[in-house]
Amino acid sequence: MEAPTVETPAAAGQPPAAKRGLGRYAFALIPLIVFGGIAGTAAKMLYDQDVHGKNIAEIPSALLGTKAPSLNLPPLEGANLPALTDAAIKGKLTLVNVFASWCIPCHEEHPILKELAKDSRLNIVAINYKDKNDNALGFLGELGNPYKAIGIDPKGQSAIDWGVYGIPESYLVGPDGTILYKRVGPFDDVSLNEGLFPAMEKALGKPAS
Repeated sequence: MEAPTVETPAAAGQPPAAKRGLGRYAFALIPLIVFGGIAGTAAKMLYDQDVHGKNIAEIPSALLGTKAPSLNLPPLEGANLPALTDAAIKGKLTLVNVFASWCIPCHEEHPILKELAKDSRLNIVAINYKDKNDNALGFLGELGNPYKAIGIDPKGQSAIDWGVYGIPESYLVGPDGTILYKRVGPFDDVSLNEGLFPAMEKALGKPAS
């Protein structure tokens, strides 16, 4: 009796070698697709910056327009300031600044925060991020203290809750607890005049001083 015919991959019209070749080709395309996506995003950011004048440091946050994450951080020992809790910002237009003594841009930004602290309508508080207590005290002792309350975040958990990209980073929180504005990186004249001050004016209903 003649043995039954068994259809092989070759007989089905798709040689095994061809299948393997296609698989390798598809796998090789994955890095190119990923790179293309990254390059496209970077190109759009640069285009927006150069053509539309957008500041790419003003990174959008999913938290904008939502209630600020709850705060319950221990105080910075020796600073003689309250701990950073929800009560420290409740009912006040507040700038929550994330800083550390080891952060060089934080040193550069600090004089601006001291100037902002002169506006009695603005409550400035801080999350001290992954810092050593003595170093943070030294930072404030050398550069001055613009904060009404400081909470320590030694493990960075609170920073994660707030969606921090890198420090310094600041969030303007309305009296009702809504996040109104976010700044990634140190403040400068442009970010103040085009970002923070307009957000303050809108929240207060009058120009910021």
